[in-house]
Amino acid sequence: MDAATTRPPPADLGSRIVAPLFHRILDRVDRGLVTGAIEAELPDGTRRLLGGHESGPFAAVRVVRWRALWRLVSAGSIGWYEGWEAGDWTSPDPVPVFDLFMRNRAELGDVARAKRGARLAARLFHRLRRNDRGGARRNVAAHYDLGNDFYREWLDETLTYSSARYHAPDEPLAEAQGRKLAAILARTGTSAGQRVLEIGCGWGSFAAAAAAAGIGVHALTLSTEQRDHVAARALPGVSVALCDYRDVTGVYDGVASIEMVEAVGPDYWPAYCATLARVLQSGGRAALQLIAIADDVWDAYAGGVDFIQRYIFPGGSLVSVSRFRAIAAAHGLAWQDEERFGLDYAETLLEWRRRFDRAAAEGRLPARFDEQFQRLWRYYLMYCEGGFRGGGIDVLQVTLLKE
Repeated sequence: MDAATTRPPPADLGSRIVAPLFHRILDRVDRGLVTGAIEAELPDGTRRLLGGHESGPFAAVRVVRWRALWRLVSAGSIGWYEGWEAGDWTSPDPVPVFDLFMRNRAELGDVARAKRGARLAARLFHRLRRNDRGGARRNVAAHYDLGNDFYREWLDETLTYSSARYHAPDEPLAEAQGRKLAAILARTGTSAGQRVLEIGCGWGSFAAAAAAAGIGVHALTLSTEQRDHVAARALPGVSVALCDYRDVTGVYDGVASIEMVEAVGPDYWPAYCATLARVLQSGGRAALQLIAIADDVWDAYAGGVDFIQRYIFPGGSLVSVSRFRAIAAAHGLAWQDEERFGLDYAETLLEWRRRFDRAAAEGRLPARFDEQFQRLWRYYLMYCEGGFRGGGIDVLQVTLLKE
């Protein structure tokens, strides 16, 4: 299907002058959307169908102001969010928009990536958020210390803030989370009476699952809110410490680390893998769940800063599996039994958003979080869901065996 354009109503002189410039941007988007389509309503009254060459997701977008497109091509995902927050564009459902841009990433090229000036400025800012010991603590606090009273309103009752593993889309979230936790515990290869180190313990859902099996856990976090919550649970055989993974001592029968590698950053992947190798006994297993970005976009991703890094997870980085795996191997850690389940994360995010929206509608979110903050987090949940549905972002579990 070719791009379609309807005749616009009369427009003012300024709109007639700038419109052709922005239609050329849309021409580039149209050529890049090989799979799926976007129906765009534009400021000059024009409606265009972009893409539609092959079947795929369909998105509807209203571009309220032309500067939305300028933000997109000059500042990438950061600019696209800032345009959404400013009301420069709207959509009844932004998830397919994010899905389409990820799904067609190769064909779209750099059309929606920050250009050199914006990219360099963002990278300089991002470098100030490095995950050295002091920076890691600040970065974790910026996200996880928003308050237990915030997270408990929209996470499931286990307070698990990572992808579930669904048996069926309509399965209760807590059950799907329990399946994920059981899989991680099984990967550690530990049994009753043994002890596991958990790097990045969240609010203690894995520690609780291990304790129920008679397995001891030493849980690490850099979040005071999480530390206090886990300590208050008084789980049998579980200790919790406000401790950087680089500073932990002792030897353990197994290690569990669920979606914590994203908070480490590429510069510190060697230190993280060195810690795993140091604390594991010979033949011990580390069970990891991590969020990966496709290698075909790693260079562009690593050379810039995206919306998530700027507004949600300071200092964060998705993982290049090929690069991380090579570092693990260099530290004597064999990569085993990789399993991917990205669409489960999309379903997890959708369920979190439903719960978040209900909490907001019912006035259950803490009063300190205003409408702008709520819009930011709603956008974050939709943005991530679209990324997983589009396939360029994935979640996986893997076992690292100390040889």
